[in-house]
Amino acid sequence: MPWHESASEAQFTPTHKPPKLEDPRKVRDYFFLDDRLNDSYTAERKLTSVILLFSFMAIFVACLGLFGLATHNLESRTKEIGIRKVLGISSQQILVLLSKEFLLLIAIAFVIAIPLSYQLLQGWLNQFAYRVDIVFWPFLLAGAVTLSVALLTMGYHALRASRINPVESLRYE
Repeated sequence: MPWHESASEAQFTPTHKPPKLEDPRKVRDYFFLDDRLNDSYTAERKLTSVILLFSFMAIFVACLGLFGLATHNLESRTKEIGIRKVLGISSQQILVLLSKEFLLLIAIAFVIAIPLSYQLLQGWLNQFAYRVDIVFWPFLLAGAVTLSVALLTMGYHALRASRINPVESLRYE
């Protein structure tokens, strides 16, 4: 810097040339970053809605299957329940008698489903830029809801079985 220039003049003189555009008539494409991020997650939103729809359908079909299985179980054990009622079984004991096998099957399914769903969820979440820790309470909530639906179904059938006249159930078969 020569001695006759002031320090302020030296600071404002450009030292490099601005970059030239390829075509000065070309229009720049401006965008907001949040719009681009939202566009990148549209496929995830669609996948979520499809999974939600099929999950509700699967739960509905599973509930119908449970209801049908419980009805079949009650129909096949009508004579046994009639004999036990003559011997003095209570409604709570009928509920335990009918739901014991179902609760064991639900517990086995829960033990198998939890590690599988955890691994699938972990693999899916690893695709995203921001990491989220998986907490255990949704798994417990799903198990509690499944257990309560099964108990309500079995409770309905146990109540129905406890109201049947033992003479009619013994005459049935």
